[in-house]
Amino acid sequence: MEILAFGVQADEQPLIEQAFAEAGGASAPGGGDPVGVHCLKVFLTADTAPIAAGHEVISTSVNADLNARVLRVLADGGTRMIAQRSTGFNNIDLDVARELGLCVARVSHYSPYSVAEFAWTLAMAVNRRIVRAAGRTRDFDFRLDGLLGRDMRGRTAGVVGTGKIGEAFTRIAHGFGMRLLGWDVAPNQECLDLGMRYVDKDELLASADLVSLHVPLLPSTRHLIDATALRAMKDDAILVNSSRGGLVDTDALVDELRAGRFAGIGLDVYEAEAGLFFLDKSLEVVEDDTLARLVTFPNVLVTSHQAYYTVDALGQIIEATVQNVTDYLAGRAGDNFLVRGPAREDRAPHRHSDPGRAE
Repeated sequence: MEILAFGVQADEQPLIEQAFAEAGGASAPGGGDPVGVHCLKVFLTADTAPIAAGHEVISTSVNADLNARVLRVLADGGTRMIAQRSTGFNNIDLDVARELGLCVARVSHYSPYSVAEFAWTLAMAVNRRIVRAAGRTRDFDFRLDGLLGRDMRGRTAGVVGTGKIGEAFTRIAHGFGMRLLGWDVAPNQECLDLGMRYVDKDELLASADLVSLHVPLLPSTRHLIDATALRAMKDDAILVNSSRGGLVDTDALVDELRAGRFAGIGLDVYEAEAGLFFLDKSLEVVEDDTLARLVTFPNVLVTSHQAYYTVDALGQIIEATVQNVTDYLAGRAGDNFLVRGPAREDRAPHRHSDPGRAE
């Protein structure tokens, strides 16, 4: 059996191939062929979904578009299992997957330090004007004008979401000697032990010198940082988002930046990143006016969804993905399964009455 993996980065490919080679040394359950993997650079979209025809199992990246139309194309082509290589799954229409009898799994967790450390990298880069300084020194301009930063010690960190990643971010903030404010549906005892005080969102935004977002993207959290929230923040605050782009209303953020607000903005995610991030668009005209404007501000740093991209986290993501596929082939449903689907032996090819219809 061959697994088809979409959206595989160059650094990721040898790790995926090695992991599946080691796991697929034995025959698949039931005496089938050994399990292998074929990696594709292209991301899964409505245009690329037909490539999966004939592959029972596929693996997708965080930027895959698994809407109803794509899922129906996959099901009609014989796909029965989708193993997503990410924690978030807001890009998957789980109701339609369930309707089609597809099995869907994700990676429920991986190294929280990869994202937390990168969030701090963004925070310190905008605080100390590292990108501007590096650009100057390449031109042998060694002036310090415009590079004034601030000590973090004694200032207030507002951590929005204190799960595993938020907790790791909090530990680093504690190491800097910062005051700690948190906002979440329930307090994390580990954060409380570090001296964190849980407050409502309005108080956190009004008090924090640094706000870092670590919550999932849900209907209830979309545009959690909207125009009202942005206006509540200090004029010289730093905002970091390494979670999901949809947490921030980017148009509202641009409006506030145009008004000269905020000491720095560090974004590793963007709400309209699909079709842009992970791709080389350097020779094309970028039609996204909001993003084009955003990257022109000298106090803004945008990176392309790379916070998770360490050898440690990537190894754990791939290991979990291989385990999810192995569980599916063995007829097991692990804790990472979002939609379990019928037993593998009961799976008949799905045929939708109108697979080409638009959703």
